[in-house]
Amino acid sequence: MNKINCKYILCFFAAILLVSCTSRKKIIYFQGDLNGLETSKNYNPVFHTDDLLSIVVMGMDAETVKPFNLPVSNGSPATIGGYSQGIPAPAGYLVDPDGNIDFPSIGKIKVAGLLRNVFIDSLKIKLKPYLTNPNILVRILNYKVTVLGEVHYPGSFTIPNERISLPEAIGLAGDLLISAKRKNVLVIRDEQGRKTKYNVDLTSKDLFSSPVYYLNQNDVVYVEPNRTKINSASVNATNVALIVSMTSLILTLIINVRIP
Repeated sequence: MNKINCKYILCFFAAILLVSCTSRKKIIYFQGDLNGLETSKNYNPVFHTDDLLSIVVMGMDAETVKPFNLPVSNGSPATIGGYSQGIPAPAGYLVDPDGNIDFPSIGKIKVAGLLRNVFIDSLKIKLKPYLTNPNILVRILNYKVTVLGEVHYPGSFTIPNERISLPEAIGLAGDLLISAKRKNVLVIRDEQGRKTKYNVDLTSKDLFSSPVYYLNQNDVVYVEPNRTKINSASVNATNVALIVSMTSLILTLIINVRIP
């Protein structure tokens, strides 16, 4: 083996190594040093129209708080996110198109656009003439997120604990396919009646400080296909047949041509 051949072989293996490094950077999640990295704390939900809210008022005297609670259903146990809760399905307050709920003994209360803790504080003030220092528990019964695109199991997922991160939502959808574009995952969020788009790079540690690290109810996550997947989708059966035919013709011509 001469020096020229050795040179070509070394260049060949160097090219393979460079391609491998590039591919790794495009695929591996959360690259960089994660030690001591703080995550976004934006997980206090904001209520919207069509949210179904469970509001439970608690106090020292059960009879005193009874008028301010909806009756518990005697039906089948609640099933949230595919899991049976083992307790009767709770009644809920549906936020109407005007952003209000009709609360017992008080009437219409504005809910849409309020953070949960802000709403609880305002409800305590409204209950002050009737109750002393009540405890109020508010949950969103129809809290869900949707994951679409290059994942194994796209769909909508009900979240029983109202707190889910973007990586967890992708995990529920069965993780990304190898054909997924990890550097440009789209999160669509409804903010004050308007759709807002966020682009997230899953290969970067900056994800943990993103405002969409924790998802809000009704967020939509879309995972875009990479260039290879898009190009392969554009090759239809007709194009394949044409390529095969042309290849066969060229091979036939090469075989039958006599070299002098």
